[in-house]
Amino acid sequence: MKSLERDLGLPTVLAISIGAMIGSGIFILPALALDIAGPSVILAYLLAGVFVLPAALSKSEMATAMPEAGGTYIYIERGMGPLLGTIAGVGTWFALAFKGGLALVGGVPYLLIVFDLPVKPVALGLAAVLILVNLFGAKQTGTLQVIIVTIMLAALSWFVAGSASSVQQTNFQPFMTDGVGGLLAATGLVFVSYAGVTKVASIAEEIEDPDRNIPLGILGSLAFTTLLYVLIVAIMVGVTDAGVVAGSDVPVADAARETVGALGVGAVIVAAVLALISTANAGILSSSRYPFAMARDGLVPESLAAVSERFGTPSTSITLTGAVLLTLIAFVPILDIAKLASAFQILVFILINLTIVAFRKGDIEYEPSFESPLYPWTQIFGVLGGLVLITQMGRIAIAGAVVITIGSAVWYFAYARPRIEREGAATDVVRRRVGDDVLTETEDAISGETYEVLVALTSEVSREREAALLQMAADLVRPHDGRVVVVWFEEVPDQAPLETATEVQSPAEVQFEEQTDDLAVDLDVDVDVGEIVSHDTKHAIVNFAEHRRVDTILAEHERLRLRSRLVGDPIDWVVRHAPCDVLLVDNKGYDRPKHVELVGDGGPFNPDQVAVAEAIASQNDSEVSIGFPETGEGPEQRERTIEEYREQLGELLSVPIRDAESTASDGGSSSPDIRIRRGADHRLRGALFDRSSAEPAVCTEISVHPHESSQPGFLRRLLERVVF
Repeated sequence: MKSLERDLGLPTVLAISIGAMIGSGIFILPALALDIAGPSVILAYLLAGVFVLPAALSKSEMATAMPEAGGTYIYIERGMGPLLGTIAGVGTWFALAFKGGLALVGGVPYLLIVFDLPVKPVALGLAAVLILVNLFGAKQTGTLQVIIVTIMLAALSWFVAGSASSVQQTNFQPFMTDGVGGLLAATGLVFVSYAGVTKVASIAEEIEDPDRNIPLGILGSLAFTTLLYVLIVAIMVGVTDAGVVAGSDVPVADAARETVGALGVGAVIVAAVLALISTANAGILSSSRYPFAMARDGLVPESLAAVSERFGTPSTSITLTGAVLLTLIAFVPILDIAKLASAFQILVFILINLTIVAFRKGDIEYEPSFESPLYPWTQIFGVLGGLVLITQMGRIAIAGAVVITIGSAVWYFAYARPRIEREGAATDVVRRRVGDDVLTETEDAISGETYEVLVALTSEVSREREAALLQMAADLVRPHDGRVVVVWFEEVPDQAPLETATEVQSPAEVQFEEQTDDLAVDLDVDVDVGEIVSHDTKHAIVNFAEHRRVDTILAEHERLRLRSRLVGDPIDWVVRHAPCDVLLVDNKGYDRPKHVELVGDGGPFNPDQVAVAEAIASQNDSEVSIGFPETGEGPEQRERTIEEYREQLGELLSVPIRDAESTASDGGSSSPDIRIRRGADHRLRGALFDRSSAEPAVCTEISVHPHESSQPGFLRRLLERVVF
């Protein structure tokens, strides 16, 4: 894949960033903001600049670590993963195109002061010229940007110098006409004025000495533009009576008419047109790099990454961006769309502040030459400030951002996900945190207190099968000095009196007691034996477990039967209503197992599942193998982190861990003597999350169903499955 030429110096970087901001933010939006907040709009511009600062610092740091085309998309994609990267890339691409369209349409009314021209045709013509300029090359674009910004700043300086002496203190009273709410609403509205501050990061691959020029360009332009905004808006308010500027289509020209006369108005017209063209020019330059970068990562068709042989620019991406811009100008009410884009820009800046945390906490190569000061408090302030502002944007703006988000997510799952296999740094950070939390819970489960296991028999069983259940229960309680309770639950017809059934002991019951007493002799644990007669076995088991306060119910049950029924059978009901953990055994025998296998379901192992494996293995001098379901080739970082989790889990166990090498050394025999898996969750999410094999059991299998009180909630379970 071809790379872009580095030929943009610091003056060009500053010009692009300043030019991207000084446009609609000063020539259009002050009139709308004055309607909301009155003179306190001055403070609104200052607050907006302060709220943008954390994202500017975060983006400066990440840009020096990853000076690649794509900017926001690259950082969020690498840090938060391809899904959020797609949302950020598509959304920011549209937002910049919307803002460029607003700038062009908003600039034409200034021309109408001098010329009688139709708005849309002129805006379309200007857009077409800028698209062609961008196709010719970034260097030509940057040169044009420097010229435009120089002329624009000279004209604005004339307006400031000529108007400062005419400021009247009375025009600032009352200052906050609508209180704090109006101030925050105005801040949210003018926030989009600063959206261009980080645009230079999207062309980082074309910037000379990016380690120096990117931070200086971003932070220098933000400081300069914030002060310029505050100064110009203060003069606009101070030189005009209330209502003159508010709601005007050409607020700066109206203010200039009051102080610097016709010649000054002419200078403002020139500045406004140049500024808004500059904003649109920078928007096309930077927004076209988003599809370019996304195409190189496989999130959009590869053709968008094509670089022109003649001009060295991403011509296909620029052409597509230009087509979107022309369509917006021709058919869409740009001002409304720009407000929607502003809301999404706030969301993107929130993600930027979260992304830097992912990079710093993650275990990937990340070596910025510039570091954001006061980390992470700066980023926390940026996130909280963004959340406050987003609430002020109105329902329509928020709904629009949601639509863009959902559309981007649909595109990702439909097109990109089947084509890529990578994840963001945040995923690994979350995976490690989830793994550490589960390991802590597992350690507590292994060292649990004394408890009782109820072996619930619901039908006659052979001596061998009962012996297997009793030996299994004894191994579970022996490390904790616990007790085994063996109960045969006999169900009689509803019409048969229970008193009669309990008075007469059948031969089968006599045989059960004698057989159980005989088997209990060699168990080396306390064993209680009894029978319970009832009309409903499942209720009887649950009631007895609750009355006896046992900690675990152990019962026979074929694993596939549990998963094959839509309605369920009695033991399924027991699982859902038991006051304790339930272990369901697909009983193929139990004779001092030497190989115990922990079977994963795609997430970290349940602590109770691990505790069962530890107890059985420690009592039989067994080896334990730790396995996850096969998921194909995944990201290298995921495999490395999961392997670290396995190693840490193995360190918690007091028994040897069997790995692939030891399996090969014993002749290739990998079949376990007993397999312990996490039982399918009886709730809806169990059907969604159960990835267990559908093959019949070839050895004794224990399905561990933790009590609901110890099961993770829906979000935690979903998070486990996503990150593991």
